[in-house]
Amino acid sequence: MSNYFPIIKTKRLILREIVAEDAGNILKYLSDKEVMKHYGLEPFTTVKDASNEIAWYKSILNEKSGIRWGITLKEQDDIIGSCGFLNRVHNHCRAEIGYELSKDYWGNGIANAASQKLIKKNGFIKEGLLRSYEFTCGKFDDLYMYSLLKQDVDRLQPHEGNI
Repeated sequence: MSNYFPIIKTKRLILREIVAEDAGNILKYLSDKEVMKHYGLEPFTTVKDASNEIAWYKSILNEKSGIRWGITLKEQDDIIGSCGFLNRVHNHCRAEIGYELSKDYWGNGIANAASQKLIKKNGFIKEGLLRSYEFTCGKFDDLYMYSLLKQDVDRLQPHEGNI
């Protein structure tokens, strides 16, 4: 297996591999009830919880069922959130997208509160609502399902012959 992990850079951010040394920063935001409200888990309480999360990120990468990037600002190396793909099913060309961000960075256009609008703007289609799909913090939560198919992408992008 390759040790290669893709690093993604934008004007303000670096998306990088999450390592054991990031556990303290992960605990900081994943122990926040507001951050965890839509994450599907109880807020973390120990560094061990964060270390287990990092181990899970590594396991989904090794199983090729997902990948999770740590979100950092370009001017610092501290993890302020994570994003990635999960439940990748290669045979069906399908995966789920998820992210969470430290509340300290909400409102800065990193993981926009209007993410549903952003998803729609990028061609995703709202397919439906999964009612009471996840049980979190003592209650059932609904989950919206969006899709982006190859033919949708092809329709949105100009082809070489059309340029």
